[in-house]
Amino acid sequence: MIVWSRIDSRLIHGQVIEAWLPHLQVKRVVVADDDAAVDPLAKAAYGLAIPADVELVLAPVKGVDFKTLASDGVPTLVLFREVKSAVAAREWGLPDGMLNVGNVHSGPGRVSVSRSVYLDPSDSSALAALAQSGMTVRVQAVPSETSLPLPP
Repeated sequence: MIVWSRIDSRLIHGQVIEAWLPHLQVKRVVVADDDAAVDPLAKAAYGLAIPADVELVLAPVKGVDFKTLASDGVPTLVLFREVKSAVAAREWGLPDGMLNVGNVHSGPGRVSVSRSVYLDPSDSSALAALAQSGMTVRVQAVPSETSLPLPP
């Protein structure tokens, strides 16, 4: 079962390993990312970072069977590198549920919506559309931080 989906430019890193995994009590992490799925170095690094009792799946967004993940009973965290990947996943069958926007790097045309999230107008529109489609979209870096709704 997909208990949480998260957009995080860094995918698997300290906040995910040390804060989100214990908080969510997941037994599987799915990295839905076209680049990471074919990068041997990323596969090796992520495999070493994830605790041994947590299954790791790296796959391109359109290679993830979201319907099975949602119904198989294994508590699962799905990670996306960017907003457009979450949009593609929704189109590919990501069910309603929590979409946490935890870390999106700054860049040209991006404005800060939190200490760790910077969105451009297309990201903001896409997230608003995901929220309107039935997903709960919240901004939150770590579990101890208050989650925030998307800015209007």
